[in-house]
Amino acid sequence: MAKLEIKPHQVILFQGDSITDAGRSRRAVGPNHPQGMGDGYPTLIADRLLEKYPDRHLQIYNRGISGDRIQDLAHRWTNDSLRLLPDIISLLVGVNDTWNYLYLGMGSDPGEYREIFRKILSDTRQQLPEIQYVLCEPFVLLTGEVSEEWLADISERQEIVRILADEFKGIFVPFQAALNQAAEEVPPRQLLDDGVHPTNLGHRILADCWIETVLD
Repeated sequence: MAKLEIKPHQVILFQGDSITDAGRSRRAVGPNHPQGMGDGYPTLIADRLLEKYPDRHLQIYNRGISGDRIQDLAHRWTNDSLRLLPDIISLLVGVNDTWNYLYLGMGSDPGEYREIFRKILSDTRQQLPEIQYVLCEPFVLLTGEVSEEWLADISERQEIVRILADEFKGIFVPFQAALNQAAEEVPPRQLLDDGVHPTNLGHRILADCWIETVLD
């Protein structure tokens, strides 16, 4: 799998739902701001990038918003993504679509998820032809709030993300596989407290998976 070449002055954007949001401050809007990056995997990755490439003057943003489904992300995409003129977008979204769809009838079904996701990527590529995508696999573990009922739906969305990464020549980050492997050594609740939201250990595993998959 091809890796990303991190070039000087690139803008790197993390987008998604609460897993990406990770308690970030909405007041810290500038790049590389510790409070603006939150307490999750984006800040762990940002720290590694800034340490590895200290002279490349990278601008790293987190614009994840808790609770977002794919349609919510689409509604705010222009203001929260395109306006930043990113060179690289790392995107994780899907688990809220699953549980809203299964229990509230308010999420997207997998077909809607695929079409909205594809439109976001296509529209962005038209406006930013050189954009590079890092598409992260949505995930759950069978603990906390997560039941067997979730698994078939989230699995379908994982395959959609994998296909879109290939279609748009992006990098697919196998978060589910990384968590599954870790769950062979520790109880799932130590990784995802409620089956969805990572613990500190869970975020470290996501960050390590991202770095290993994306960077040279």
